[in-house]
Amino acid sequence: MAEEGSRAIRVADVERAVPLAQAELDEGFFQRSTARTTAPERSYLRAMAELGPGIVASGDVASLLGKKTTQVAPVRDTLIKKALCFSPRFNELAFTAPMFDQFMKRWIPCFG
Repeated sequence: MAEEGSRAIRVADVERAVPLAQAELDEGFFQRSTARTTAPERSYLRAMAELGPGIVASGDVASLLGKKTTQVAPVRDTLIKKALCFSPRFNELAFTAPMFDQFMKRWIPCFG
């Protein structure tokens, strides 16, 4: 989105392009990734997003959902199988794509 005839990309060019790139990701990559999620899976993903972009504890996600870890374990496992998140260590979870937490907050603005 550089100015017509310009060879340099300026900060203002990038700032104008960010919302367009974000919309493309939302409407393409992220929505395709979440198209086959169930309501419990979306709730789990949204709870993860509430905890932030990095690695989260499975117990913290369950707590936000008002459930025990064992109650949401099947949902967690399904999301891992769908490649929407991964477990870097025991009882930890992270999104597989950068900015997925931000998308979840835009897609489902109100948590809970």
